[in-house]
Amino acid sequence: MQVRKLEALIRKLQDPSGPTRSSPERRKSGRARQLTDRQIGELIKDYEGGATIYDLAERFKINRKTVSNLLHRAGVQIRGRLTKEQVDEAVQLYATGWSLARIGQRFSTTADTVRARLLERDVQMRDTQGRER
Repeated sequence: MQVRKLEALIRKLQDPSGPTRSSPERRKSGRARQLTDRQIGELIKDYEGGATIYDLAERFKINRKTVSNLLHRAGVQIRGRLTKEQVDEAVQLYATGWSLARIGQRFSTTADTVRARLLERDVQMRDTQGRER
């Protein structure tokens, strides 16, 4: 019985003397899409007008990191990022009792971004009731 099963299995296997099966074809990576100077100018104008990095990435069919890099190279201040001076001020405001959300509004960013920058400065966070943890 075992011999018959083994023979059936051998028949199912590919003939070792025949051609070997090749590995599946991989898609070759293409060259990154290059934007024209006019498109980059439009991207910057739209970002400064309020468009998000994700919206621009989808619109221009490029990666969001590419959008960020283009804006950075053009010297555009990225929303949500805080300068060293802004973080210094945020530390002071938090120490006087301001909430993360209020500080975020002041600097046009999120409370999570403010919290992350404060934690990088080893600021002790308060709980939701304003008490030290």
